[in-house]
Amino acid sequence: MVKIRSGLMVALLALLAACGGDSGANQPAEVIVYSARNEHLIKPLFDRFTEETGIAVRYVTDDAGPLLTRLQAEGVNSPADLLMTVDAGNLWQAAEAGMLRPVQAPALEAEVPAHLRDPQGRWFALTIRARTMVYSTERVQPEALSTYEALADPAWRGRLCLRTAKKVYNQSLVATMIAALGAEQTEQIVRGWVDNLAVPPFANDTLVMEAIAAGQCDVGLVNTYYYGRLKRERPELPVAIFWPNQSGEGVAARGVHVNVSGAGVTRYSRNPEAAIRLLTWLAAPEAQRMLVALNQEYAVNAAVEMTPEMAAWGAFRGDDIHVGEAGRLQVEAVKLMDRAGYQ
Repeated sequence: MVKIRSGLMVALLALLAACGGDSGANQPAEVIVYSARNEHLIKPLFDRFTEETGIAVRYVTDDAGPLLTRLQAEGVNSPADLLMTVDAGNLWQAAEAGMLRPVQAPALEAEVPAHLRDPQGRWFALTIRARTMVYSTERVQPEALSTYEALADPAWRGRLCLRTAKKVYNQSLVATMIAALGAEQTEQIVRGWVDNLAVPPFANDTLVMEAIAAGQCDVGLVNTYYYGRLKRERPELPVAIFWPNQSGEGVAARGVHVNVSGAGVTRYSRNPEAAIRLLTWLAAPEAQRMLVALNQEYAVNAAVEMTPEMAAWGAFRGDDIHVGEAGRLQVEAVKLMDRAGYQ
């Protein structure tokens, strides 16, 4: 396994791909991945894939924004074969900017539900991430909780903690609310959230939960894998999960907001067959079990079960709106949040 650590090495790879003397059939297959997922979450997967297939995997890791900028700037000279990132909004942007190519892979389509992949085959979800409520087990009865919308009620004045609106996770949540409720109602809800904040928004989900445990607020919104990590470190933490929008009628019962991590084959991939093979392998049961265990995210493959820790959080029904709406409505969501004073 080789990790590419600099722009110079990326440029060298591109040059070798274009000019290398023994390229083609005399060289072993290789896939180059640009990944917004942390190394400890992808290296075990890539190592296993190489062991099973003989296809080497090289990778660059960075935040999603810089990777998308790099991929677009490199254009036809990019060495990348696969883009792996988090949040459907990022995948949608990459596809709409022409950075990903459509692929037809029946085995891959069979593993990934239709609402979790691009209709044109430009990207596919690899894990599901639920963004749900967490609450203080010392000060809140779960019966008092119901929907995302209800957190705007005056009953929660001075009791709500949120992560910053600058993070794509909250932008995607608001984008899918726009799709379900309309912009006007969503803006009223977000204004209610802002009115109910106990303290200014936090930089990350872990700080939200720590604030609840410390008594600064009583309820918040987080991705479940952050909850799982913190509970592993501090099992005594007086914070629990609540699954919103599970009952009632209409949008009140639309389900928990879900987003994804995923990947797509790059437009100018020099080895698309191997890239599709890696992507298909990542959606198959063996890799899906590894992904679930590594970060406590939910599998897109229905054949793969949750970890015991995740099962203890209880079952939920997820929103089945197409996750691409998070990208399509992201700009509108950001503007709405700004108007509502959510920073």
